[in-house]
Amino acid sequence: MFRILFALFSVIGITAEVARSQSLNTLSAQEKKEGWTLLFNGKNTTGWHTYGGKPVGSSWQIEQGALKLNVPNRVGNKAPDGGDLVTDAVFEGDFEFKADWKVERFTNSGIFFFVQEAPQYKNIFDTGLELQVLDDAIYEGAAENKHRAGDFFSVANARVRELKPVGEWNQVRFVVKNKKMTVYLNGFSIQEHELTGADWKQRLATSKLNNAPISKGNYTGRIGLQDWGSSVWFRNIKIRTI
Repeated sequence: MFRILFALFSVIGITAEVARSQSLNTLSAQEKKEGWTLLFNGKNTTGWHTYGGKPVGSSWQIEQGALKLNVPNRVGNKAPDGGDLVTDAVFEGDFEFKADWKVERFTNSGIFFFVQEAPQYKNIFDTGLELQVLDDAIYEGAAENKHRAGDFFSVANARVRELKPVGEWNQVRFVVKNKKMTVYLNGFSIQEHELTGADWKQRLATSKLNNAPISKGNYTGRIGLQDWGSSVWFRNIKIRTI
């Protein structure tokens, strides 16, 4: 009986795993009804390019249905033949974005919003609002800063930190609606800001984005994925207008 049950549970587990893998980077019937669009198809980097207009570098690879920045040995600020990725599409108005991400030990990366790809902005971080994606062990023992996972780099701290362990997938959801921006990580609301409010404007004015378009109220742009010289994975990248 034990062997039969063990075999049955094994089959159930394998079946569930296959079902999960088949559902990666796809839209459910409900998502289609709600108007979601895939930004990553799980097979290639169609719909993306390197910030500045160049093709996607070879360090960005597809691994088991995930878009991976492959950096076997951590390097400086950029991977060899890597670079920050941005969507070909530009987004404006109210929208909802969601994605899964995971990191390895000491990974440092980010997801950018409202990226304006223009010559006057040499770097993606000169223009885009960066939601931090990283292993918080990088800052273990350090004073509180705006650099940990779920923070908006140099702008605002996450109010709670509910990260999955290194190597496990985290789910992020980013919503802009009626001049309000909300971020969820693993089901927890971690950031809420009124985009026309005095607090948010002051945060931008005293941050590294004080000359970026969003500091002037321009919330149009591309979505970006950061290359900061360490391996990171993304999947189930989706967006919809609301």
